[in-house]
Amino acid sequence: MGASISEAIARASEQLRGRSDAPLLDAQLLMSYVLMRERPWLLAHGDAVLPRTEHARFTRLVSRRAEGLPIAYLVQSAGFYGREFSVRSGVLVPRPETEHLVERALAEIDRLRDEAVRVLDVGAGSGAIAVTIACERPQTRVVATDRSVEAVQLTRANAARLGVSDRVTALEGDLHFAALSLGPFDVIVANLPYVPTGDLPRPPDPAGYEPRLALDGGADGLEVYRRLVPELPRILRPGGTVLLEAAPPTIAGLAHLAQAAFTDARVEIIADYGGRARVVCVLTREPDGLSRSSTTQSEPYSSHA
Repeated sequence: MGASISEAIARASEQLRGRSDAPLLDAQLLMSYVLMRERPWLLAHGDAVLPRTEHARFTRLVSRRAEGLPIAYLVQSAGFYGREFSVRSGVLVPRPETEHLVERALAEIDRLRDEAVRVLDVGAGSGAIAVTIACERPQTRVVATDRSVEAVQLTRANAARLGVSDRVTALEGDLHFAALSLGPFDVIVANLPYVPTGDLPRPPDPAGYEPRLALDGGADGLEVYRRLVPELPRILRPGGTVLLEAAPPTIAGLAHLAQAAFTDARVEIIADYGGRARVVCVLTREPDGLSRSSTTQSEPYSSHA
């Protein structure tokens, strides 16, 4: 007799120990994917014998996870802001820290109190940011751009599955240029490659399996942003906001680029929920009336700091 569901999960969990931060959870997610059942069902039917074909498929997936392949690529799904998004190996896996960028974008949209807020998401990837904003704020219309055909298709698919395809326009093109005719925009968000080439992760680090196109920010991590940021003033509506994601090693340089492009604006560096500098916020208006409840350790950027 073959192994039961619970036995197979237990063995897989042991195999993944030391190779995953959450070996049991990963094993359960892989089993859920193979059987097309929710995790609670697995717990309730743990004594059921796992069919041979499904067992073989499960074993292969566990081996791939043990090699370091991200769990999201194996189950073709990732959670973000309370929703599940389809992902593929050609796009970046949505990360929890990016939810902070979304939180600030939503706060800016709420400040506008407009019935037709226009948002631009540059480098949309799976569409997690663009689609989340559209889902959370029905008054918004979001344009999402990416130079990857696969990313554009995935953004459209996620928008359709989550019921906002009528308010999310996904366009293939380099940086913002595909959206020029659709501006100006009230809020512009971007999570572009910001990892210095010399610091790029390599397998078996899970991030090492993600597309280099989505990670490699050039020698100093700012190569792609250096092309984008100077172009933003001409497509941002007066009084609008720009939100750019990066990380501590590159955040100060990105803030400097933003201040140079928006000389009269207030530029802030915002920390994520883990206390790490994460988002550069460009405010082209005085920050009165903005609720600080959705921000963490927000402070003005100073080029003399």
